[in-house]
Amino acid sequence: MRLLLRETAGPALALFASTGTLLCCALPALLITLGAGAVMAGLAANVPGLIWLTANKGPLFIVAGILLAVAAFMKWRARNAPCPIDPAQARACMRMRRIGTVILSIAIVTYLVGGFFAFFAADLLL
Repeated sequence: MRLLLRETAGPALALFASTGTLLCCALPALLITLGAGAVMAGLAANVPGLIWLTANKGPLFIVAGILLAVAAFMKWRARNAPCPIDPAQARACMRMRRIGTVILSIAIVTYLVGGFFAFFAADLLL
């Protein structure tokens, strides 16, 4: 259990934070681009947190970026940490490292996509 937390907690927290960037910025842009403005209006009316995320996108991106940087630093610092000698535990250790790397990579891509839609897409379309 401790290995699971050590290898995946930081990347999972960063993924959670970067998903907020998608919800605030990329989801509304996607729905409106697809012609689903009524769906976006329904979401905005029924999910008040969505409007709050959009209104506070600057702090949201700062916090998500800090969490991503901390998670990446934790992964980098643990890159040479030894795995247990037991073969089964060693396989689990390496699997958790790969899973943590995949989660962190997904979080970074999610953050970049959200950032593009939040700060650049509107300027490109206008």
